[in-house]
Amino acid sequence: MNYIKFVDVTNRDGVQTSRLGLAKLQKTIINLMLNEMGINQSEFGFPTTRHELNYLNGNLELVERGVINKTKLSGWMRAIRNDVIDSFRNVPKLQYINMSQSTSEQMINGKYQGKKTPKDVLNDTLEAINEAINQNAKIIGVNAEDASRSKIDYLIEYANACKKYGATRFRYCDTLGYDDPQSAYDRVYTIAKETGMEIELHFHNDLGMAVGCSVMGARAAIDAGVDAWINTAINGMGERAGNADLVSCILAIAKSSGFEGKYKIDPQIDISKAWKLAKYTSYAFGVPIPMNQVAVGANAFAHESGIHADGALKDRRNYELYDFEELGRGEPEIIETGRMITVGEYAGIKGFRNVFHSLELEFHDEDEARNILELARYANVHTQKPLTDSELRFIYFYPNIAAKIMTVDPYYNPSGALKERMDRLEQVTGARII
Repeated sequence: MNYIKFVDVTNRDGVQTSRLGLAKLQKTIINLMLNEMGINQSEFGFPTTRHELNYLNGNLELVERGVINKTKLSGWMRAIRNDVIDSFRNVPKLQYINMSQSTSEQMINGKYQGKKTPKDVLNDTLEAINEAINQNAKIIGVNAEDASRSKIDYLIEYANACKKYGATRFRYCDTLGYDDPQSAYDRVYTIAKETGMEIELHFHNDLGMAVGCSVMGARAAIDAGVDAWINTAINGMGERAGNADLVSCILAIAKSSGFEGKYKIDPQIDISKAWKLAKYTSYAFGVPIPMNQVAVGANAFAHESGIHADGALKDRRNYELYDFEELGRGEPEIIETGRMITVGEYAGIKGFRNVFHSLELEFHDEDEARNILELARYANVHTQKPLTDSELRFIYFYPNIAAKIMTVDPYYNPSGALKERMDRLEQVTGARII
């Protein structure tokens, strides 16, 4: 039996959203929440990017400790041998990877400017796969960037060659949101049938069809006899108009007339964690959830017109396709309107103890309390937001990993012209900045 599973890319593609981003602590909390929700895989970052390394290695320590035990953490890199070497040197415990190459004529000509041919692209990918196998990677995904504008015959050739070399999955990337649900189905079905590879579906929302294309692509993979892996981002975050929304895709498969009972969704998913995950991600990014957002928007279960309100009160199924309780909604939320004590970069020990007492977390001595307080102060500098209960609990239970992921060692090794300039500046004061 084939299943539709999920690879959430919030911590890789979502954080590439222009003018937005996440602190490493926030990315870690999202990984923990994805794990709690039972999402099979989180593409958690870039193992070739220096400022990610403490975060990536720290999160893999959480895997070793069994804290993250349902969600596989996968790294993204270019399908170039040197990137694979660097990735495993930087993050030695990395096991799951996705490597990417542009496959359309537009991008091969437009990005490489005639320096590479389709054959070169394939050869680079095969070299990278071979290196990943040498590094003992467990799952190797190969990404065809701009697959929706690539020639289908070339995609099949590319996927088959990668499979022969040891790649596990083929990621069909609709990088510009160009496909429609029917073209997504037809193209994915053909590739899956011709290659027998598990298919990842990566759709952007430039034309507003990312969710529709994702679920139809997943249907095509299942119909062709292979597992499907939908790439999602929480609340539809991502470059330009965003990626396919995680909760929308899950509900479309679980509840829509064409999928319900006909296609099997990953059984470990717990949709009751959706509300908590969506709210935290909205807070971390600083982007409010739209009122009309599927399932988690403020109006998703709101009724005003007389006919609708009357019908919903008589029987919720009159105007509600699924229950808000299924999503973890419905519990009252306390909003403090009186005195409030928060933990920030200038917090003192008494206020700090008060906050942790409300979380039912106790300190065994003054040294423990002051150490955790110092980490909480750094965390506030790190996130530039009031710390959430989840963040405070993480710092309390895993202080050594919290310290690690919040530490960034800047790459700075001046040489050549930069070193000459820095040497000259040592003799200069009052350089104009503003």
